[in-house]
Amino acid sequence: MNEDIPKFFNDDGTEFNPDLIPKPDLCISCSKDGLSEQEDFLCNMIRADQQGEAEFECGAYGQKCK
Repeated sequence: MNEDIPKFFNDDGTEFNPDLIPKPDLCISCSKDGLSEQEDFLCNMIRADQQGEAEFECGAYGQKCK
């Protein structure tokens, strides 16, 4: 078991795999996408929190420079 890989848990305490949560287009075009492990962790939590919502919103979004 690799202890370096962070574990993710829902509000009810059940573990989930963030790789199974679709990444919205907004995330793909964000300057923070893949920036660091810490940013990826925060982004995964934001996406997990909004699963099943009609519209995805992120207050930390910053568009990638072209």
